[in-house]
This record gives sequence, C-alpha cells and structure tokens, in this order.
Amino acid sequence: QLQLVESGGGLVQPGGSLRLSCTASGRTVQSYTIGWFRQAPGKEREGVSCISSSGGSTKYADSVKGRFTISRDNAKNTVYLQMNSLKPEDTGVYYCTAGHTYGFTKNEYEYWGQGTQVTVSS
Repeated sequence: QLQLVESGGGLVQPGGSLRLSCTASGRTVQSYTIGWFRQAPGKEREGVSCISSSGGSTKYADSVKGRFTISRDNAKNTVYLQMNSLKPEDTGVYYCTAGHTYGFTKNEYEYWGQGTQVTVSS
C-alpha cells in the first residue's frame, strides 16, 4: 500500500509563491506517475499537473502553464509542485495522487493523499 502526504500549503498573497511536497511511504513511487489535482469550494476536482515515473514527461493545465513547475526526486520518494505568480483562482485543496497512468483522469489514479489547503488572498 502506498501512502501519500502533502505539505507546504498555506495562505499567500496574490503574486506570491508556494512549494508543495508530496511524500510517499509504504513503497517506492518511482514506478508511478504522480499527479497534482485541486478542488475549490463548490467545484469539481481538476488536474493541475502530472509527471511521468521517470520524470521525463510533464503535463500542465492551461490555467497554470508558465507559473507552476512539477518535479520529482525518486531517491527521496517525493514530488514537488512549485507554484509562482499565484492568483486567487488558484485557491483550493491540493491533492497528490499516484497511478500507472498519465494525464488528468481522476479515476485512473490509484492512491490519493489527504490534501493541503492553498489560499491566495490579500
């Protein structure tokens, strides 16, 4: 069983930055695609970014391209999401997920973390 724990969320002003971490335990993540999804109040959970098992391929939602960067350190069993130039519309609970898939189809991912809150507000 793979456990995922997100960290790094918080309150930040518009234009600010945060780095989210997703740390795995129970087994290695190196064979899994890792995705980041977010859910704003009253909205469906949406894909933000994902990274292939090797780290050689990455994908971003149009809304975050050029502002967010996903990376992974398989030796540390950790995936990061660097978020720059944050906007109020980036507010939500951010979840990391692992699966033998690629992309933003939620039900193709097998394991989910509990989420970390990101609030962008002045």
